[in-house]
Amino acid sequence: MSDRATTNHRGLAVLLTAGGVIGLVAATALLVEKIALLKNPDYIPTCSINPVLSCGSVMTTPQAEAFGIPNPILGVAGFAVCATIGAALLAGADFYRWFWLGLQAGVTFAVVFVHWLIFQSLYRIGALCPYCMVVWAVTIPIFVGVTVTNLQPLAQRGRPYSRVIAVVIEYRSLIVTAWFALIIIAITVRFWDYWTSLV
Repeated sequence: MSDRATTNHRGLAVLLTAGGVIGLVAATALLVEKIALLKNPDYIPTCSINPVLSCGSVMTTPQAEAFGIPNPILGVAGFAVCATIGAALLAGADFYRWFWLGLQAGVTFAVVFVHWLIFQSLYRIGALCPYCMVVWAVTIPIFVGVTVTNLQPLAQRGRPYSRVIAVVIEYRSLIVTAWFALIIIAITVRFWDYWTSLV
């Protein structure tokens, strides 16, 4: 393989651009709400809909500033990078292998962090932030898309685990769907008493 990636990345480019823009909008909205809450502790965020779907309950917890700064700042920066890379790929940009590995490190951190936040929301805070869930929803396919792109050179026959990698690449959409399904099931089970009380 050459130093530069040679695979056609148009699909990934669209995913990074669209996912980056959607994530950026959600993270920006969260940041605006966070600033409003810091200015006025009595402010009720627009995304506080009911006892379960409540941004306010999430924003005031230590988990909302996991690294000493509001989490949305990380989202704004990360999704802006994703959208920029996607746009560059659509314009025909070609990146070195080290760049793809750096992007892999970034999206891996993002997906791990997101799942830590999912766990905290479900089992520690006991509330869900709608904007946060949008971030979850775009981070997972972005991670899978970048990972599949980086695995493609390893899918050549004769290499260790090439068959497993080929299966992952072929069924990537199913993997994302199953991933979403597991999260939805976890949310349903965790707040089952509340959902059933609405019926």
